[in-house]
Amino acid sequence: MSEQNVVITGGTGGLGRAVTQRFLTAGAHCHVTWLFEEELVGQPEHERITLHEVDCSDESAVTGLYAGLSRIDASVHLVGGFAMAPLTEISLADFDRMLTLNLRTAFLCCREAVRSFEVAGGGGRIVNVGARPAISPVGGMAAYTASKAAVTSLTQTIADEYRDSGILVNAVLPSIMDTPQNRADMPDADWDAWPKCEEVAEAIAFLASSQNTLTSGALMPVYGRG
Repeated sequence: MSEQNVVITGGTGGLGRAVTQRFLTAGAHCHVTWLFEEELVGQPEHERITLHEVDCSDESAVTGLYAGLSRIDASVHLVGGFAMAPLTEISLADFDRMLTLNLRTAFLCCREAVRSFEVAGGGGRIVNVGARPAISPVGGMAAYTASKAAVTSLTQTIADEYRDSGILVNAVLPSIMDTPQNRADMPDADWDAWPKCEEVAEAIAFLASSQNTLTSGALMPVYGRG
């Protein structure tokens, strides 16, 4: 992983910072996207972090990001959103928002990452983020679950399409992660049962590394004990 060039979209969030730190520790150069100024509060500075202001749901912005990088070895897609509500209270706008944040961003970044790998003439690694409900649905989050299920299908479809190219495409499926926001939202939950961001980052780092020479199309559960 040393000297690896990695795109990390949404790298300024709780999971994103853990993933970025994991790659930095291994010696990688990280290209981290951000969109809102508040994301940069407390963002660590490092000579091997390059920040890019990019709306990952905007086709031209994503195309420009990848086209502007001379070489990438891996692309990790963490941009996304969560919402839950009873089915009858989900508006079409709510549904579209989940598709935009979770599916559209993943599609655009996967497509441009593959184009970058092909221009460089070699393989590469892509890691998307699904969610446990994508394969074990529960009520009350239809829009979110549908969007994440689509991300898992996208992941496996691309993995199959490029199975002979050296491009390995996988997704991790976290359950509720141990973040300050989730603790605040669920103060009575058993926080120790939740996977830590650093643990999820470890799984992502392996799938995105050159050590992963075989695994593609996998939906890796990272559930903790929840």
